[in-house]
Amino acid sequence: MTQIQAAGEKVVANVERVIVGKHEEVRLALVALLCRGHLLIEDVPGTGKTVLAKAIARSLGCSFRRIQFTPDLLPSDVTGLSIYNQKTQEFEFRPGPIMAQVVLADEINRATPKTQSALLECMEERQATIDGVTYAMPDPFLVIATQNPIEYEGTFALPEAQLDRFFLRLRLGYPDPLEEIVILDEQKRAHPLESLTEVCSVEELRELQRLVREVYVDSAVSDYIVRLVNASRGHPDVYLGASPRGSIALYRAGQAMAALLGRDYVIPDDVKALAEPALAHRIIVKTSSTIHDVTAATVVRELLATVSVDAPATVSGGPRDLGTRTGSAGA
Repeated sequence: MTQIQAAGEKVVANVERVIVGKHEEVRLALVALLCRGHLLIEDVPGTGKTVLAKAIARSLGCSFRRIQFTPDLLPSDVTGLSIYNQKTQEFEFRPGPIMAQVVLADEINRATPKTQSALLECMEERQATIDGVTYAMPDPFLVIATQNPIEYEGTFALPEAQLDRFFLRLRLGYPDPLEEIVILDEQKRAHPLESLTEVCSVEELRELQRLVREVYVDSAVSDYIVRLVNASRGHPDVYLGASPRGSIALYRAGQAMAALLGRDYVIPDDVKALAEPALAHRIIVKTSSTIHDVTAATVVRELLATVSVDAPATVSGGPRDLGTRTGSAGA
């Protein structure tokens, strides 16, 4: 796993030339990329959401397209459309901006539900069907969507089916005062993004994505993931808990995080670190609970505090102590 760790450190260091003081957030973005997942960044304007997407694309030598979502944006503006060529007397397909390796869906919640739904097939099946013809997405394929959590006028909330297709949800937040001074100094004459170079090729990225799947996950860790997700479905403050896709996301993200930290096995601490980014956006809190300031993030933190790592489980061979297996996996 040293190959993944070394490549990950190069990419993170390169992106951090532009995104200052957000080491964990940049690493989580890389986790989503290694797992072939998509990223939702929810934060106020001006915190570096667009710059992060561009920096990742440049660091990996990937093609990059930006889609500015607006209420009048049509599905064909995203996926592309067929245009009749009078010279050849045939229809020609003009691919839309979604046909890129890294796609920035800027302010995704400003588009109508009809346009938002154009992304569902692209994100899950990695293909787009236009006029009865199916076109494959490029490989790798990463959608980085942004939305402003403050302004709700003129926006359309993302439906649960759309949210569930995002592998992780991040918040960048404001930089510290010292970090903000560094940002000012670095952009004195030119934006550092302009000098960013490729540090990992697309071919290397595909190999890293393949190697991540080889990271060992003990059955005790898998059991812990399932119990966490199941607990979200029965929580008294939750209207809709995390889906099985959430369990898979937490499982895959754990593999990528372990590999980036130089391990070839996943430990419960990896699951705990990734639980909120992987599960919070998949949980819908009851309206009666939101009045008391209960959020999906607080529910996830409560589950981490109450669901035991070493709880016994019943398998085909009978009950066993998962704590012993977990300890041996992390040794």
